[in-house]
Amino acid sequence: MGKIQEFEITLNKNKTVYNAGESISGTLKISIAQPIHCKAIKVNCQGFCGVTSKSNDIDWTEEEQYFSSSVSIADKGTLKDGEHTFPFKFLLPAAAPTSFEGPYGRIIYRVRAFIDTPRFTKDYKIEKPFSMKNTVNLNEIPGIQEPSSYSVTKNFSYMLVKNGTVVLKAKSDMRGYITGQIIKVFAEIENKSDKSTGHVVASLMQKVTYNTKKPTYDMRTVAEVEGPGVKGGQKTEWKEQIIVPSLHLSTLIDGNLIQICYYIQVYLKYPEVSLTLPIYIGSIAVDPTRPSASRSVPPMPAPRNNPTPAPAPSPAAAAPAECGPPSLPPRTTPKPAPKPRPRSTYASLNVLPPDLYPELPGVANYNGEMPKSPQHESGSQAPVSPNAFSYAPGLSFRQKQSSNGPSAPPFTSSTSPQDRNAMSSSLSLPPNYRSSPYPHEAPPSYDDSCNI
Repeated sequence: MGKIQEFEITLNKNKTVYNAGESISGTLKISIAQPIHCKAIKVNCQGFCGVTSKSNDIDWTEEEQYFSSSVSIADKGTLKDGEHTFPFKFLLPAAAPTSFEGPYGRIIYRVRAFIDTPRFTKDYKIEKPFSMKNTVNLNEIPGIQEPSSYSVTKNFSYMLVKNGTVVLKAKSDMRGYITGQIIKVFAEIENKSDKSTGHVVASLMQKVTYNTKKPTYDMRTVAEVEGPGVKGGQKTEWKEQIIVPSLHLSTLIDGNLIQICYYIQVYLKYPEVSLTLPIYIGSIAVDPTRPSASRSVPPMPAPRNNPTPAPAPSPAAAAPAECGPPSLPPRTTPKPAPKPRPRSTYASLNVLPPDLYPELPGVANYNGEMPKSPQHESGSQAPVSPNAFSYAPGLSFRQKQSSNGPSAPPFTSSTSPQDRNAMSSSLSLPPNYRSSPYPHEAPPSYDDSCNI
């Protein structure tokens, strides 16, 4: 290393495995033959995870840093020749995961030291890896004391001919184990065919997921036990035990780049039927005397408030019931749909209150009856144009002069507002059809209507 004869990191008591939340301490030893000009001497403690899509590759596709702490143990100056020792100490976080090394990713913890030198000179660095071990308390997992069970049915066929079915049921005594514990596996095989099945196998499987853009799955068999098959038409119960070897702990937090999970796979070699029983591997064993962790249940939604005020409940009714579902607001009976109004050729006359149109003369004294004009009182009425009864656009009837007299004069620009109001009130009255010659007279024919 040139001027540097010794550049080494030593951890106290030569410890290489640390627990989460523990402190790590050591010394940095530097021996040089000539003085060195340096800007700073730093020590860094780092934990990170890297994954890749290629096997045994350290060019990480995705990285995730858990923590990184640095301390400067020497400032800018000249480091004299000789031997120098610098102590350091770091506190490891409690949430850091356990160290892991796989073909597609690693969880790495290390202590690094740097000597920063001025420009155009060589920098020096060195690192010391160590392992981190976290704890997984199985008692904090909901339903950990319950058995993990499953069943599956498979059609049994021989030479492409269906010969019956096979029912496979399996379960474990619980769902969480630590290293050295025994997994008790129970299986029940019912062969509803004429052929014998293959051997039954129970395997402890490890599944590691490397979460890149396209996740990579690495599965391997940790331990395996095997039993005899079942003859046709028989039903057999099979019991076996698997000792848990030293394994990495299960990952309980979703979203990490590396996820580790375990399960027991029970299958028959013939026909090909299998099932899986999920389990957890932790560091603190299940305590049978400790109540299992409760599952998180979402709160019930509050009932919808009734807009109408309700009377105050009595003290006995106000107390909540110990059991039973919550009371819901009373269900209102839906109103029947209104019947459709029949179509009519006569428009109904809607009488509005007088205060809605006070500008019309004579409305204030209106009592709900239609006033009679002088023509109504004398029994005569101005003729009504047959065009009022036209049933098609552009269709008109020939006019016929009535012997009773000319029709009402139209509005002109010289008509005064008072006369217009008087004329509009008289013209707005419906005609008296009793004395009118229309519509008693037959309408014109189709040819006459087209010629007009």
